[in-house]
Amino acid sequence: MPDSLVAAMPRFLSPLAGLVDQGGPVVLLLLILSLVAVALICAKVLQFAFLGVGRFGSAREALARWLEGRPQEAATIAAAGKSIAADLMLKLIQATGRADGNTALLKEDVERICVGKINTLRAYMRPLDMIAQTAPLIGLLGTVLGMIEAFRAMQGAGAAVDPSVLAGGIWVALLTTAVGLSIAIPVSAAVGWLDSRIETEQSEMEALVTAFFTGAVAERGGARVLPFEATEPRHAV
Repeated sequence: MPDSLVAAMPRFLSPLAGLVDQGGPVVLLLLILSLVAVALICAKVLQFAFLGVGRFGSAREALARWLEGRPQEAATIAAAGKSIAADLMLKLIQATGRADGNTALLKEDVERICVGKINTLRAYMRPLDMIAQTAPLIGLLGTVLGMIEAFRAMQGAGAAVDPSVLAGGIWVALLTTAVGLSIAIPVSAAVGWLDSRIETEQSEMEALVTAFFTGAVAERGGARVLPFEATEPRHAV
C-alpha cells in the first residue's frame, strides 16, 4: 500500500508541477496562497460549528420563558443550548440577580460581551479577504512580466519572428491571470458566505438583547412579561 501511494503521488501532483513549470514563481506563490486560503476557510467552518453559529432555537426559547415570567426554566434552557446566542442569554439571566438595579451598566457590559464574541467570529477574516483581493493582482503581475519577456524575445529575433513562439509566450503569460482568478473567485464567495453568517449572528444577538430589556412589548402587546425591574432586589426604606 505505501509503495502504491508513493507511486500515485507524482501522477496526482503532475498537473500542479506543470503549472509551476509554465507559470514560474508567480504561479507557485498563488498556489501557496490557495493552500493558506483553504486552511483558513476550513478553520472558520470548524470554529462556526463548534461555537454554534446560526443555532438560535435555544436562545429564543429561553427568551420566551423569561418573558413569560419563568426565569428558572429560561436559565435551564439557555444553559443546555450550545451556541453563542444561548450563552449570551444565560449571562443576561444570571446577571439580573447581580446587577443591583443598574440597568444601564448591565446594558453596556452586555454590549462589551457581544463585541467580543463578534470579534472572535471575525478572526482571520481579513487574511482571507486579502487573498481574495490580491490573487488577481498577483496573477496580472505575472501576465505583465510574461508579456514583457515575450515582446523582448520578439524584439531580439528581429525579422525572423516565429508567430507560434510568440503565441506560446503570450499563452503562458496569461496563465498566471487565470490561476489568480481561479483562486480569487471561490475565496471571495467563501468570504461573502462567512460574513453573512457573522452578520446574521450579530443581528440575532442584538434582537435578543433588545427583547430581553424591553419585554418585547411591540410583539406581545398586553401579554404578561417579566421586565428587568421585576428581578431587582428590593431595599428596605
